[in-house]
Amino acid sequence: MRKSVKNIPAELLREVEITDMVAEGKCLVRRENLVIFVTQVAPGDVVDLRVTKAKKNFLEAVPTHFHKYSDLRVTPFCEHFGTCGGCKWQHLAYETQLKFKHQQVADTLQRIGKVALPEILPIQPSPDQTYYRNKLEYTFSHNGWLTNEQINSGHDYERRVLGFHTPARFDKILDVNHCWLQPDPSNQIRLAIRDYALEHDLPFNNLVTQQGFLRNLIIRTANSGDLMVILQCYYAHDALLPLLDFIYERFPQITSLNYVLNDKGNETFHDLEVVCYKGEPFIHEEMEGLRFRVGPKSFYQTNSEGAYNLYKITREFAQLTGSELVYDLYTGAGTIANFVARQAKHVVGVEYVESAVKDAYINSEINSTTNTEFYAGDMKDVLNAEFIARHGRPDVVITDPPRAGMHPDVVARLLEMRAPRIVYVSCNPGTQARDLELLDEAYKVVKVQPVDMFPHTHHVENVVLLELK
Repeated sequence: MRKSVKNIPAELLREVEITDMVAEGKCLVRRENLVIFVTQVAPGDVVDLRVTKAKKNFLEAVPTHFHKYSDLRVTPFCEHFGTCGGCKWQHLAYETQLKFKHQQVADTLQRIGKVALPEILPIQPSPDQTYYRNKLEYTFSHNGWLTNEQINSGHDYERRVLGFHTPARFDKILDVNHCWLQPDPSNQIRLAIRDYALEHDLPFNNLVTQQGFLRNLIIRTANSGDLMVILQCYYAHDALLPLLDFIYERFPQITSLNYVLNDKGNETFHDLEVVCYKGEPFIHEEMEGLRFRVGPKSFYQTNSEGAYNLYKITREFAQLTGSELVYDLYTGAGTIANFVARQAKHVVGVEYVESAVKDAYINSEINSTTNTEFYAGDMKDVLNAEFIARHGRPDVVITDPPRAGMHPDVVARLLEMRAPRIVYVSCNPGTQARDLELLDEAYKVVKVQPVDMFPHTHHVENVVLLELK
């Protein structure tokens, strides 16, 4: 049975000292027989708590009053901190964030993986702590979120906004003055589009009824200098082309201006036509002399310089000499495959998304890479005995699955293949740990390297080298 909040003695929630940082950016408190997970705090804070959720084995809570602030705290640099749903660790110094992320990887691998581990290498920091993202998505709303200060001021604020979701609210959007995540001209473009829409009284998105005209804005800034803008609308409108013309005239540095008409129940548009209105229907990212074409539907690591660190570590762990057959699983647009191809004999990439495989072939062509080939399909179906017999047993497997990790059938196939080395790149140490436990039947963990790609958040990438026992 669930605990009842009413049965929790109030004194147990007063002057609580926050102790440990745990998974997903939450902090942990133990009081008598209670386990409490707390958000919006730091280890060392002393707070009063309000329970937001009561489960059988734990509680979730938020602070209502601070009696003492932790020495680990720093002043957040963003005016929207605490109201915006992003960058929830800005109140911690970056060195402290790295320490907690490193500990998160260690704790997760030990608790879930239960395999023998070497000493975990020091976490690789992000080259940039602000303006490090190459892609941001903003949402239009006709009924924007007001802060307590705005409500109490008595002023009549404009409720039509273009910004980010507030924490845990799909229907509430915070207007953003300045975002520290993406370099210029991202902020200028967003503000100009918002102001134009207000001036011309264009219908903003109603997130509850899913009505309106303006729905979503995506801005992609590449390290090559290319710039992509994607405007997503519910339907065609007489104001669409004048708005697009305004954007292009105001920001001539845009190299790819696109729009999507989407009246679905969600904002995904992988199954919809993206119309390139001005410029080319793609941009380019650059890495170590390679160029990668990125279209509106393409996946590319959102921290370009951090991705370079990640890929260098992956290549180093692969220990390529030029004679190896490499399988690159979950290859996406073939970025890792093309990155390691110059040090390998042949690279075979497999990816679920068919359009991504087309991008992978284009990226190989752009870079005159002739020793790669790519296949589309469900990994557990494509990676079968016939596939391996046709292409050969790999010397190295590089796997970079989505957050859910690898399907058990894929793990089973890796155990059958017995590749001498597996380099496992993960954005979720929890599912990575689960897969390492399954692979422990035949593999030992030789190296563990955490990599920070998302400063001021709890997210962490991790690269593991496994060798055949």
